[in-house]
Amino acid sequence: MGPLPRTVELFYDVLSPYSWLGFEILCRYKNIWNVHLQLRPTFIAGVMKNSGNRPPALLPLKAKYMTNDIKLLGQHFQVPIQMPKDFFSVILEKGSLSAMRFLTAVNLEHPELLEKVSRELWMRVWSRDEDITEPQSILAAAEKAGMSTEGARALLEKISTPQVKNQLKETTEAACRYGAFGLPFTVAHLDGQTHMLFGSDRMELLAHLLGEKWMGPVPPAVSARL
Repeated sequence: MGPLPRTVELFYDVLSPYSWLGFEILCRYKNIWNVHLQLRPTFIAGVMKNSGNRPPALLPLKAKYMTNDIKLLGQHFQVPIQMPKDFFSVILEKGSLSAMRFLTAVNLEHPELLEKVSRELWMRVWSRDEDITEPQSILAAAEKAGMSTEGARALLEKISTPQVKNQLKETTEAACRYGAFGLPFTVAHLDGQTHMLFGSDRMELLAHLLGEKWMGPVPPAVSARL
């Protein structure tokens, strides 16, 4: 019997492209590194408000840098990511509250589907420039991820319930208590210690903390095709 897996929490929001990159890295490495990966759907607007942070795209020079940065990172990480045409509308006006409540409901009732549904929502907004705010958009993502139409509709009806709202709020508050000021935010629980890492570019440091080998964003044993 092998060693018990270490626990790694990933706090993420599908509105965050860098969260998608960190998500894919951890999904590729979780078995290689023998970690118990806990996906934690989080509301990024709540994290930003609590910390007093602002979206990087609000600073023109950062927005310009981010456009090229995401393109290059997508190529390097082998994630089909590209900027939405109406970037500011997607980020600042439409937001992700319904999508993150839906993922919270998925995590509560069908956690085995959380990875696939999360990925499909990212694919919609950050690869195909499709909506993730309307009910039909969320249903389409869930069905493409393998959920039945009936099951997806039942979960969608629950996103306004106190249970789902409170769970998303509690998860967001948990990220804030760890010190999150943006997403993705990775929390590793190792040998009685807790380590917090911000961003998608700290996975090599996570490997160091775990005492594991970093083999780049696409480890040889894993197919990165999405």
